[in-house]
Amino acid sequence: MEDELEDRVVHQTYLSFMKILSRFSSSVAFDTPTSYLWKMVRLYLLRSEVLIFTLAIVVFFMYLQTIGLWSRTLLSRLSHAVNPISAVQRMKLMDGSDADKQSWELKGSLSAAYAIQGRRMHMEDKFIINENINNTGISLFAIFDGHGGEFAANYAKDHLIQNLYNKIVELSAFKNGKLSDIQKNDSPEEPKKDEKENVSVERKTSFKKSVSTADDTSKKEITDPQLLAQLNKARPITREVRPVKPVKNVTVPLSSYIIKGKINYGKLLTDEVLAADQLLVEAAKRSMNVAGTTALIAVLEDNHLIVANVGDSRGVMCDVRGNAIPVSFDHKPQQVREQKRIEAAGGYIAFNGVWRVAGILATSRAMGDYPLKDKNFVIANPDILTFNLDDHKPMFLVLASDGLWDTFSNEEAVKFIKERLDEPDFGAKSLTLQAYYRGSVDNITVLVINFMHKPFSTTNFSE
Repeated sequence: MEDELEDRVVHQTYLSFMKILSRFSSSVAFDTPTSYLWKMVRLYLLRSEVLIFTLAIVVFFMYLQTIGLWSRTLLSRLSHAVNPISAVQRMKLMDGSDADKQSWELKGSLSAAYAIQGRRMHMEDKFIINENINNTGISLFAIFDGHGGEFAANYAKDHLIQNLYNKIVELSAFKNGKLSDIQKNDSPEEPKKDEKENVSVERKTSFKKSVSTADDTSKKEITDPQLLAQLNKARPITREVRPVKPVKNVTVPLSSYIIKGKINYGKLLTDEVLAADQLLVEAAKRSMNVAGTTALIAVLEDNHLIVANVGDSRGVMCDVRGNAIPVSFDHKPQQVREQKRIEAAGGYIAFNGVWRVAGILATSRAMGDYPLKDKNFVIANPDILTFNLDDHKPMFLVLASDGLWDTFSNEEAVKFIKERLDEPDFGAKSLTLQAYYRGSVDNITVLVINFMHKPFSTTNFSE
C-alpha cells in the first residue's frame, strides 16, 4: 500500500508540473520567432517520452564515463585525427608537462627502453635490459606488465630475472667447461667494470621514487573495492588463504639444458617462469595480494632469438624488407584454444568492456593472480618461439606492453620506428609518447633492440 501511495504521489506531482508548464507556455503569444520556437519546444521536446529517453541517454553516458571505456580517449583520438602531429613535435610543445614527469628510461649500446605511467594512477610496468651478460655474448630483455598492483611485476623483475641471469652464466660456463670459474654472486643489478663501460644507463630521478621492492609491496593488503567486488561475485574463486605446503627447490642438472653443445633456452625459460610463478603465488597467498603480471622475455645469442611470452605484451620484429614479423602472440580469453582450456577447468569468460576470465582478468595467462590460478582458470605456461636471425636479417625488434598495442598495430609500430632509428633511443621514446597522444589509457613501455649495430652477427645485411 505504501509503495502504491508513493507512486500515485509522484505521478500526480508530475502531472501538476506539466499542467502548470503547459498553462504558462499557452499564455505566451506566438507572434514572434522566439515564441514560435518555444511552441515547438513545448510540443516536441517537453513530451514525457522525449524527456525519459533523454534521461536514459544521460545515464548511459554517465555509466560509460564511470567505467572509462572511451570517455578519456575520444577527444584525444579526434584531436589526433584532425591534427596528427608527430610525437617529437608534441614533446617539444609540451615539454615539462605531466606526460613526461612520470617516465622511466634506460639506454644501452644496442637497445633502449622508455616507459610512462600515462593516465593510470600507478606505474605497474617493469622492464629489463641486460646486454652481454657477464661477457658471455648473451643478452636478456624483458617486459612485465603488472595488474592489481606492483607486487607481481616487481617479484618477476627481482627474482625471475635474477634466476635467469644466474642460470645463463652457469650454463655458458658449463658449456665451455669453465664452471669452476663462475662467480655466482654476480647479478644484473651490479655489472662488472667492463659492462659499466659498455652500457650507459640514463635514469630519471622519478625512477627512484616509484620503484619499490617485493618485500615492501608484499605487506600491502587488498584495498581496491572494485576488485574485491568482482572476486566476491565469482563464486568458484576464493580469496581465502589456505595452508600451503612449502615449495621444495628441485635442482635440475645443468646438463639437461644442453643439447648438442647448445643451450636449450626453450626449456630453460619455461622451467624458470613456472618455478618463479609458483613461488610468487605462495608469497601472494601469505599477504593476500591478488596482483599479477604478464611476462615477455627475449634472449639473444649470436644469430638466435628466443622469445617467451605469458599474457598480452607483444614483440614485433622488422625484417630487412621492412615487414612486421610477430615474435609473440597475445593470450586472450576469447581465443578458441584459451576459452576451451578455461571452460575445461570449470571457469568461464564474460564480457566486461573486453572479454575477461571470470569477468575479472583480460588476459588468459599471467604470473600471479592466485585466486584465478588456484582453479587453473589462468596459467603461467609460456609460449616459446625461436628465430634464426640469418633468415630474416632484421633491422630492429620492438617489445612493448599492451599500452602501446591498444593504439598501434604491428605494421604501424614497425613503420614508426623504422623512420626514427637514428634517434638516441632508437625511437622508443617517440613511439611511447605517440601511443599516449593517441589516447592509450594504460601504462606504456617500449623497448627497442637495434640490430644495425656491429656487435650482433646479424648486422651484416649483404646478400
